[in-house]
Amino acid sequence: MESDVGVTTPAVPVLSFVDEGLGHSSYLVDLGDGRALVIDPPRLPGRHAAAAAERGLEIAYTADTHSHADYVSGGPELAARGAEFLASKGADLVVPHHDVEPGDEIALTDALSLVAIPTPGHTPDHLAYLLCEHGEPVALFSGGSLMVGTVGRTDLLGPELREDLSRRLYRALRDEILVLPDDLAVYPTHGAGSFCSAPGATERTTTIGRERATNPLLQAPDEDTFVCQLLAGLGTFPSYFSRLPEYNRQGPRLYRDTPVLARLSVGEARSRLERGGLVVDVRSIADFAAAHIPGALSIELRPVFSSWLGWLVEPDQPLIFVIAEGQDRADLVRQCLTVGYEQLVGELDGGLEAWRAAGLPFASIELVDSSELNTTVLDVRQDNEYETGHIPGAVHVELGALPEAPLPKGPVTVMCGHGERAMTGASLLGRRGCHDLAVLAGGPGDWSERTGMPLETSV
Repeated sequence: MESDVGVTTPAVPVLSFVDEGLGHSSYLVDLGDGRALVIDPPRLPGRHAAAAAERGLEIAYTADTHSHADYVSGGPELAARGAEFLASKGADLVVPHHDVEPGDEIALTDALSLVAIPTPGHTPDHLAYLLCEHGEPVALFSGGSLMVGTVGRTDLLGPELREDLSRRLYRALRDEILVLPDDLAVYPTHGAGSFCSAPGATERTTTIGRERATNPLLQAPDEDTFVCQLLAGLGTFPSYFSRLPEYNRQGPRLYRDTPVLARLSVGEARSRLERGGLVVDVRSIADFAAAHIPGALSIELRPVFSSWLGWLVEPDQPLIFVIAEGQDRADLVRQCLTVGYEQLVGELDGGLEAWRAAGLPFASIELVDSSELNTTVLDVRQDNEYETGHIPGAVHVELGALPEAPLPKGPVTVMCGHGERAMTGASLLGRRGCHDLAVLAGGPGDWSERTGMPLETSV
């Protein structure tokens, strides 16, 4: 789900667009002369274009702060519509763009300019953009460097580089960012819900002064402490993060509008399955539990759909979707394309009812409540969630690691925080040959409340 929230600096109007599932924010800046600048747009920037048109603005510039790993950049799309695409020279982009080097100042209007501040760490090529009016700072677009209550993760290029990048980030923040005025508005690209950041606050924007006073990582007394604290807080991140930087470097296929999914007959869907296609069932976990196509992968359509699709499915896998009436098909396509999934064969016309009406087999998975836990419990939440509190005796495997993990001995009840990830996990286990499966409706808190027993912790 995407949303937009207007935020205004003392002099320059800024419109904020938030993808809650990816924890991603992008920005439309009114330059005051009928033109606009967009910072870190998503692959399908139609909402940005519509917002600009509503305000009588032409998008003249689009700028990426760094090589994005969590989503496909919309810079090339806006460039194809006439904007000048600004990107770090260090990103080595193949797609047409204007190279920006650390320290460059780009004149946007007679009054406004954009200064590129070197902030390596989250990525080696990272730039923060300081918006100035008549030479005075009015806003900082910090990308993946400084965020609300945290900073960008520094391990996206592998463990061998993470310490060096953490030290470079510490120095960039100290020498380039924290010297800026306390009341300067800060607009990060990553935030709550993003796998690109260390754990932080839920707000989307901040100020230099607030971060100086309250950001736990900025309270570190020295560089070594900062590095240790930052690296200790990093969890796992989706596997597709290793693919998208190169995808963005080469430049994505352009889509003027969101494509419409084809409608597949039962026969067409079966034919594509026989040729290596994968059924992704995006219905609610209750619907999937009641009946689904054998071998289907359950990923309920919600704001974090794209993260789990990217984590669990190969990008060249042809995808056939089972969708319920009323679900947002445009949002489904947008989320797929946002993380670089192009092989969208279509949706099963008539949904599961058409499959059943054709007399074809279907499967089910039992949804149980916490009073029925008399099996092995498999907890598929992230490490930090499990460590904070889990059902005693639960086996723990993160959902992202489940496709390669040893198969548990049944019967097994899969659980997460609410049930959606657990159903995805159960469907993965079903594809691998486990059939004595159930899914817990709810999470560890529900179990503790019902049984009156405390959760175990690992911290």
